[in-house]
Amino acid sequence: MKYSKSVLLLVLVLFSGSVFSQLKPLDATLSNYQYPFEVYFKEFKSQNQSLKMAFMDVKPKKPNGQTVMLLHGKNFNGAYWGKTAKDLAEKGFRVIIPDQIGFGKSSKPQSYQFSFAQLAHHTKAILEDLKINKTIVLGHSMGGMLASRFTLMYPETVEKLILENPIGLEDYKALAKYQTVDEAYQSELKNTTESYKNYQLKYYYGNKWKAEYQPWLDLIAGWTLHEDYPQVAWNAALTSDMIFNQPVLYEFKNIKTPTLLIIGTRDRTAIAKDRAQLVEFENVGHLPHIEVYDKFWNVLYDFIK
Repeated sequence: MKYSKSVLLLVLVLFSGSVFSQLKPLDATLSNYQYPFEVYFKEFKSQNQSLKMAFMDVKPKKPNGQTVMLLHGKNFNGAYWGKTAKDLAEKGFRVIIPDQIGFGKSSKPQSYQFSFAQLAHHTKAILEDLKINKTIVLGHSMGGMLASRFTLMYPETVEKLILENPIGLEDYKALAKYQTVDEAYQSELKNTTESYKNYQLKYYYGNKWKAEYQPWLDLIAGWTLHEDYPQVAWNAALTSDMIFNQPVLYEFKNIKTPTLLIIGTRDRTAIAKDRAQLVEFENVGHLPHIEVYDKFWNVLYDFIK
């Protein structure tokens, strides 16, 4: 059967519309986006300004006395931990899921000296407010760098450490040319739904798109459609600078906490294998807890149960 160019063009337009049909403009703090669990806010002063840090506190019906804290990556927020948190709670774990300052529903300050130590300090303050003295910490991507810093700063608090495809396994200063915050900001401003999807498709999912990936595209792409996007882009630039200039790999040797590394082989392979239990998922990308959830869950639960 043959189709005219006009018919093929119409099909392409309709397909494109269906792919992005869930998109809606999202303001800087995602006020019109519903997270999978109730969101609380910790208000505090930091660096001479008032800030709000969002977090979810998922309490199990039958507590086992243990807590798991889930730390999100740079292009994400706490919402993508929904299924993980639900399953952990069903096993009796209390689950704490913060949005770091500059991310998700938390404040997006115009002027802020971002550091992993500063973010770890805020995160510890939430645990203190909740009177949580011990926790298992799971960090994905940038959250792996934060989880490592948190563990180094508060080793008495962390019972076990899980790093899921963490970045920071290299010293980026030694490998790449420095990009100023202003240059990073201009780059962030160019992001679109299409560019975000192409990036995720290539670097996260091995060029194979599934419907269940769409919500995590819509969350960041929706920001680009709102007048607040320059504020979001500016914070993204500031945190990129933090990642570039604050390596953690030199201090991995100081982490004594039992540690699990979960790595998708399409992502970068971890160093320091001798100091952690390593699990590799063959032909899996940057998001095992999205792409191959069942495999991820089995490994995670086996480590923490």
